Amino acid sequence: MYTGVHAKLRPLQPAFIMAESGESVTYAELEARSNRLAHFLRRQGLKRLDHYAVFMENNSRYVEACGAGERSGLYYTCVNSYLTAAETAYILQNSQAKVLFTSKAKLDVAREALKTCPEVKICVVMDGHGESERIIGLHQATDGLSSKPIADESLGASMLYSSGTTGRPKGIVRPLPEQPPSQQLALMDFVSKLWQYREGMIYLSPAPLYHSAPQAAVSGAIRHGATIIIMEHFDAERYLELIEIYGVTHSQLVPTMFSRLLKLPEDVRNRYDRASLELAIHAAAPCPAQVKEDMIKWWGPIIQEYYGATEGLGFTACNTAEWQAHRGSVGKVLFGDLHILDEDMKPCPVGTPGTVWFKTASPFEYFNDPQKTAEARSPDGTMSTVGDVGYIDADRFLYLTDRSTFMIISGGVNIYPQECENLLVTHPKVYDAAVFGVPNADLGEEVKAVIQVMPGVEAGPAVAEELLAFCAANLSRQKVPRSIDFEAELPRLPTGKLYKRILRDRYWGNKTSRIV
Repeated sequence: MYTGVHAKLRPLQPAFIMAESGESVTYAELEARSNRLAHFLRRQGLKRLDHYAVFMENNSRYVEACGAGERSGLYYTCVNSYLTAAETAYILQNSQAKVLFTSKAKLDVAREALKTCPEVKICVVMDGHGESERIIGLHQATDGLSSKPIADESLGASMLYSSGTTGRPKGIVRPLPEQPPSQQLALMDFVSKLWQYREGMIYLSPAPLYHSAPQAAVSGAIRHGATIIIMEHFDAERYLELIEIYGVTHSQLVPTMFSRLLKLPEDVRNRYDRASLELAIHAAAPCPAQVKEDMIKWWGPIIQEYYGATEGLGFTACNTAEWQAHRGSVGKVLFGDLHILDEDMKPCPVGTPGTVWFKTASPFEYFNDPQKTAEARSPDGTMSTVGDVGYIDADRFLYLTDRSTFMIISGGVNIYPQECENLLVTHPKVYDAAVFGVPNADLGEEVKAVIQVMPGVEAGPAVAEELLAFCAANLSRQKVPRSIDFEAELPRLPTGKLYKRILRDRYWGNKTSRIV
C-alpha cells in the first residue's frame, strides 16, 4: 500500500472511496496520513521487522494503518474483525504486536483483549478519542508529526493469520528483504500480473480488508495508481450498483458472493450497467461448477479463477475459456511446482485424489510455531501443504476435492462433502449449505446437511425430503446426506469461509439429528 510514487504523479486523484459514506481520500492525503503513522510507530520504538496489529472493520482509516508499516520495514497483522476478545488477544500475543490500531466500533473488544496483552504498549483509536495513557486517539498519536517520509524507509509486509476454521489460527510470515518500499515482494509482482492490474483501473473491493486476498488486491491496486471502491460490507444489489456508478474495471469475489448475486431477482440482476467491467477474479474456495457456468452466461468471458493459499506455496489459475475446457478446475500451475501425493508420499495417478503439495515457490513459516511449520512440510523439507485434497487431469489442470480435515469416513468409505455442498447450493430453495460428518454407531460417521433456506421458504420435513431426493438424483448413494437440519443462518464469514467446525461440534454428543 505504498503511495510515494502516485502521491507525486496524481496527488488529487482519489486513492479510495468508501462505498456507503462516499468519503474520498486522495493519494496526497493518504501519503500524508501513512507518513504520520510511520513517524508515530518509530516514536514508539518499533524498528525494522517489529510487529503491530490492525483490528478494525472496513473503514476510511484502514489503508493508512497498513500503509504505515509497508513503508517502515514492519510486519503488520490484520486481525479478523469478527473475533472475540479472547481470540483477538491470542493473535496479539502470538504476533508479538507492540502497537494496536483499532476503531470505535471494535474498541470494546480491543479493550478487553488488551487486559491480557501487556506487550502491546499502546492502542490507537483511529476514528475516535483516547481514554487513558494506553488507549489514545489518532489526533493525540500523530499531533505535530511530519507528513513527510521517515528517514529510514524500507519495505514492510503483512503477516496474516489463517482463518482458524479447523483450529487455532497460525501467523504466516515470509522473509522480508532490505529494499525500498517502492519495490514490492516478488510474490506480489506475480499476483499483480496475474490479476491484470493496469494504470487507470477502478477496483471494487467487496470483502473484509483483514483477509489476505482483498488485502493484497487493494495494496497492489494502490501501487498501480488505481481508485478503489471499498464496500463496508457486501450487499449483492449494491455491488452491481457500484459497478455502474464508478465504472468499475476490476473486482475480486468469492463463490458465496456469486451465489448471492445469482439469487437476486432477474429484474434486479439486469438493472445495472456492467459494461465497464473487464475482469472478475474469484478464489478463496472452490466454486460450484453450476454457479460458475451461470455467472459466465450472465457476465460473459471475463471471469478468472485462481487457487493459492495465504501461505503462498504456489498458484494455479484459469481464464473463462480454459475453465470451460476443464470444467470444475481451479487452473494450471503458474507459480510453484505442484505434486499430488498419497498418504505414503507417493505420486497419485492422473484423476486420483491426494494431498496437494507444492515445492514452495515463496518461503514461509508459521510464526512462533516450528511444530506446525514442520507438520506442513514433507519429511525432506522440500514441499509444503495446507491440507487441501485434489487431483490433476491429463493436461495438469488441478481440481480440488475438499480439505482433508473435512473428510467423512463412513463405513470405511472416504467421503468429501464439498461435492454435496456444491450441489445443494444450486437448489432454488437453498440459500446456503454445509455438509459434514456426525456420529453413527454402526458406520462411525454419517453424512449430515445443514441448510439455510431462501427467504419466504418454510423450513421443515417437506423441504428436507425434497432436498434429499435432489441429492439422491445427482450423487452416488454414500454421498447423499442421511438427514437434513435447518438453521436460520449459517456461520459464514464475509470472506466466504464457513465455520463448519461450529456446526459440526454441536453433533458430537449423543444426537445426530435435530430440527431448528
